[in-house]
Amino acid sequence: MAKKYIKAGELELKEKLVYIGRVAKVVKGGRRFSFSAISVVGDGKGHVGYGLGKANEVTDSIRKSVEDARKSLVEVPISKGTIPFEIIGKYGAAKVLLKPAAPGTGIIAGGGVRAVMESAGVTDVLTKLLGSSNPHNVVKATINALKNLYDAKTAANKRGISLPELFSI
Repeated sequence: MAKKYIKAGELELKEKLVYIGRVAKVVKGGRRFSFSAISVVGDGKGHVGYGLGKANEVTDSIRKSVEDARKSLVEVPISKGTIPFEIIGKYGAAKVLLKPAAPGTGIIAGGGVRAVMESAGVTDVLTKLLGSSNPHNVVKATINALKNLYDAKTAANKRGISLPELFSI
Protein backbone atom coordinates (compact mmCIF):
# COMPACT_ATOMS: atom_id res chain seq x y z
CA MET A 1 0.00 0.00 0.00
CA ALA A 2 1.46 3.37 -1.05
CA LYS A 3 1.58 6.07 1.60
CA LYS A 4 -0.82 8.87 0.75
CA TYR A 5 0.59 12.35 1.37
CA ILE A 6 -1.80 14.63 3.25
CA LYS A 7 -1.49 18.39 2.73
CA ALA A 8 -1.62 20.12 6.13
CA GLY A 9 -2.55 23.47 4.56
CA GLU A 10 -5.94 22.18 3.38
CA LEU A 11 -7.03 20.98 6.86
CA GLU A 12 -8.15 22.93 9.92
CA LEU A 13 -5.67 21.51 12.39
CA LYS A 14 -5.90 21.90 16.16
CA GLU A 15 -2.71 21.67 18.21
CA LYS A 16 -2.31 19.83 21.52
CA LEU A 17 0.81 19.90 23.64
CA VAL A 18 1.50 16.47 25.14
CA TYR A 19 4.74 16.92 27.07
CA ILE A 20 7.53 19.40 27.75
CA GLY A 21 10.82 18.05 29.03
CA ARG A 22 13.65 20.08 30.53
CA VAL A 23 17.11 18.79 29.70
CA ALA A 24 20.21 19.94 31.60
CA LYS A 25 23.64 19.92 30.04
CA VAL A 26 26.42 20.35 32.60
CA VAL A 27 29.08 22.79 31.39
CA LYS A 28 32.05 24.47 33.11
CA GLY A 29 29.95 27.38 34.39
CA GLY A 30 27.07 25.25 35.71
CA ARG A 31 24.01 23.80 34.01
CA ARG A 32 22.63 24.84 30.66
CA PHE A 33 18.92 24.07 30.20
CA SER A 34 17.12 23.29 26.97
CA PHE A 35 13.61 22.04 26.29
CA SER A 36 12.00 19.30 24.22
CA ALA A 37 8.28 19.32 23.40
CA ILE A 38 5.93 16.72 21.93
CA SER A 39 2.83 17.99 20.15
CA VAL A 40 -0.09 16.34 18.40
CA VAL A 41 -2.11 18.00 15.63
CA GLY A 42 -5.38 16.81 14.15
CA ASP A 43 -8.51 18.00 12.39
CA GLY A 44 -10.94 15.85 14.41
CA LYS A 45 -12.07 14.16 11.18
CA GLY A 46 -9.61 11.31 10.81
CA HIS A 47 -6.25 13.06 10.34
CA VAL A 48 -3.59 13.16 13.05
CA GLY A 49 0.17 13.71 13.33
CA TYR A 50 2.81 14.10 16.03
CA GLY A 51 6.01 16.09 16.23
CA LEU A 52 9.07 16.63 18.40
CA GLY A 53 10.79 19.99 18.81
CA LYS A 54 13.93 20.90 20.74
CA ALA A 55 15.20 24.38 21.54
CA ASN A 56 16.71 26.57 24.25
CA GLU A 57 13.36 28.30 24.83
CA VAL A 58 10.00 26.63 25.64
CA THR A 59 8.05 28.62 23.02
CA ASP A 60 10.55 27.76 20.27
CA SER A 61 10.45 24.05 21.11
CA ILE A 62 6.62 24.06 21.01
CA ARG A 63 6.59 25.90 17.66
CA LYS A 64 9.11 23.42 16.21
CA SER A 65 7.14 20.41 17.46
CA VAL A 66 3.91 21.72 15.86
CA GLU A 67 5.72 22.32 12.54
CA ASP A 68 7.10 18.77 12.71
CA ALA A 69 3.65 17.36 13.54
CA ARG A 70 2.11 19.01 10.46
CA LYS A 71 4.60 17.07 8.29
CA SER A 72 3.71 13.65 9.74
CA LEU A 73 -0.06 13.47 9.22
CA VAL A 74 -1.72 10.05 8.87
CA GLU A 75 -5.28 9.11 8.02
CA VAL A 76 -7.35 7.15 10.56
CA PRO A 77 -10.41 5.08 9.59
CA ILE A 78 -13.21 6.02 11.99
CA SER A 79 -16.54 4.20 11.91
CA LYS A 80 -19.41 5.47 14.08
CA GLY A 81 -17.05 7.47 16.29
CA THR A 82 -14.78 4.53 17.15
CA ILE A 83 -12.03 2.43 15.58
CA PRO A 84 -12.91 -0.58 13.35
CA PHE A 85 -11.24 -3.30 15.47
CA GLU A 86 -8.97 -4.00 18.46
CA ILE A 87 -5.27 -3.39 17.84
CA ILE A 88 -1.97 -3.15 19.71
CA GLY A 89 0.56 -0.48 18.68
CA LYS A 90 4.21 -0.90 19.62
CA TYR A 91 7.13 1.48 19.70
CA GLY A 92 10.24 0.81 21.76
CA ALA A 93 9.15 -0.61 25.13
CA ALA A 94 5.74 1.08 24.93
CA LYS A 95 2.66 -0.89 23.91
CA VAL A 96 -0.80 0.64 23.53
CA LEU A 97 -3.96 -1.47 23.33
CA LEU A 98 -6.86 0.23 21.53
CA LYS A 99 -10.36 -1.28 21.70
CA PRO A 100 -13.52 -0.10 19.93
CA ALA A 101 -16.26 1.08 22.30
CA ALA A 102 -20.03 1.56 22.20
CA PRO A 103 -21.38 5.08 21.47
CA GLY A 104 -21.43 7.23 24.61
CA THR A 105 -18.43 5.54 26.24
CA GLY A 106 -16.06 8.44 25.61
CA ILE A 107 -12.28 8.31 25.38
CA ILE A 108 -11.00 6.11 28.21
CA ALA A 109 -7.31 6.96 27.92
CA GLY A 110 -4.59 8.89 29.63
CA GLY A 111 -1.81 11.29 28.64
CA GLY A 112 -0.43 10.97 25.14
CA VAL A 113 -3.02 8.40 23.99
CA ARG A 114 -5.92 10.73 24.87
CA ALA A 115 -4.32 13.65 23.00
CA VAL A 116 -3.84 11.53 19.87
CA MET A 117 -7.39 10.09 19.98
CA GLU A 118 -9.06 13.48 20.52
CA SER A 119 -7.03 15.05 17.70
CA ALA A 120 -7.90 12.18 15.35
CA GLY A 121 -11.63 12.62 16.01
CA VAL A 122 -12.26 9.31 17.77
CA THR A 123 -15.08 9.86 20.31
CA ASP A 124 -15.47 6.36 21.85
CA VAL A 125 -12.50 4.12 22.57
CA LEU A 126 -11.03 2.01 25.38
CA THR A 127 -7.25 2.02 25.79
CA LYS A 128 -4.63 0.43 28.00
CA LEU A 129 -0.97 1.34 28.28
CA LEU A 130 1.25 -1.74 28.47
CA GLY A 131 4.96 -1.46 29.16
CA SER A 132 6.74 1.90 29.16
CA SER A 133 4.85 5.11 29.90
CA ASN A 134 7.48 7.35 28.28
CA PRO A 135 5.36 10.04 26.50
CA HIS A 136 7.52 10.00 23.34
CA ASN A 137 7.13 6.26 22.83
CA VAL A 138 3.46 6.18 23.91
CA VAL A 139 2.50 8.77 21.27
CA LYS A 140 4.52 6.94 18.60
CA ALA A 141 2.98 3.56 19.58
CA THR A 142 -0.54 5.06 19.36
CA ILE A 143 0.17 6.52 15.91
CA ASN A 144 1.64 3.14 14.88
CA ALA A 145 -1.60 1.40 15.91
CA LEU A 146 -3.76 3.95 14.07
CA LYS A 147 -1.60 3.58 10.90
CA ASN A 148 -2.26 -0.18 10.88
CA LEU A 149 -6.05 0.19 11.06
CA TYR A 150 -8.21 -0.27 7.97
CA ASP A 151 -11.94 -0.24 7.27
CA ALA A 152 -14.23 -3.06 6.12
CA LYS A 153 -14.16 -1.89 2.49
CA THR A 154 -10.35 -2.17 2.39
CA ALA A 155 -10.48 -5.64 4.02
CA ALA A 156 -13.00 -6.84 1.42
CA ASN A 157 -10.87 -5.45 -1.45
CA LYS A 158 -7.73 -7.16 -0.07
CA ARG A 159 -9.54 -10.52 0.04
CA GLY A 160 -11.15 -9.97 -3.36
CA ILE A 161 -14.73 -10.33 -2.10
CA SER A 162 -17.71 -8.01 -1.80
CA LEU A 163 -18.65 -6.18 1.38
CA PRO A 164 -21.77 -8.32 2.15
CA GLU A 165 -19.70 -11.51 1.63
CA LEU A 166 -17.16 -10.26 4.19
CA PHE A 167 -19.79 -10.03 6.93
CA SER A 168 -21.46 -13.36 6.05
CA ILE A 169 -18.25 -15.30 6.76
